[in-house]
Amino acid sequence: MSILSNSESEIGAAPPRGAALSLRAAAFGGSPAHIPSGTTSVLQEHWLRAVALGGQGRYSAARAELALVTRSGSRGVWASLAESTRASLLRQLGWHRAAAVHDGRALAAVAGMDAGARGSDRVAEARCDALTGLAADALGRGRLAQARRLLECCSETLAGSRPGCHGLQGKDGLLRQRIRLSWVTAETALASGDFETARVFAARGAADSDTFGSVRHQVKSDLLRAAALTDAADLTPALELAVDVCDRAAVHGLIPLRWAASMLLVGLGAGADAERVRNECATAVERGGGHFTTIRP
Repeated sequence: MSILSNSESEIGAAPPRGAALSLRAAAFGGSPAHIPSGTTSVLQEHWLRAVALGGQGRYSAARAELALVTRSGSRGVWASLAESTRASLLRQLGWHRAAAVHDGRALAAVAGMDAGARGSDRVAEARCDALTGLAADALGRGRLAQARRLLECCSETLAGSRPGCHGLQGKDGLLRQRIRLSWVTAETALASGDFETARVFAARGAADSDTFGSVRHQVKSDLLRAAALTDAADLTPALELAVDVCDRAAVHGLIPLRWAASMLLVGLGAGADAERVRNECATAVERGGGHFTTIRP
């Protein structure tokens, strides 16, 4: 038996209550380190908590929240979002092939649902999350052409959505999906050696993240901005921005992003301090239930 009625578990969800607003602030807002505890029977709250916990590197706890969504028997949007989030947790740790399985399920869960019709904005959100996830999965396996095709599909979905739509994250509609599209486009450009294009899309993601108001999205966008500066003869701007990202991630408890920033710093030759932070973050990730694909140093 579903823990929610059909009207709450799919498109026609109830208006957000206090708990959902606090969880939204943790997942997509200004307080990623403050994740409300307590029980809930609302699928959106389980999903938001899973997203926030994943951002903190608390992988086991995030997977437990997603399991509650799956066990509810919900189909469509919530099933899709849960699978996309599972994929994201795997992809952060290098499991791109396994992540693709979940992103494929996420896309299948909303197959045949109209992403452009009135009242179906959440379908577009879920579909875009799955498509950008699949693109990132392909990129992680060196399949750049496939990644580009999937990004084009995401762009087409966004272009076909109703203007001014409101989605799960609130009044900003599909802005989160546009940020993710910019991220993976920048990453794909970096993988192909096109640093100029990477800088354009990393900057776009950063500007949209400021509008969106999510600390986590701002930090990740700046991490990509730093990576896109690494082709310069003078690496000082890249180093300074990567240090700033690492520090901000620490302040907000964003361990996976701090680990990624420290990895970039190590690659830039930042020295022993960066290696120490990298190892501390990797240990914290493993303690939180995350398992890297490769043995860390």
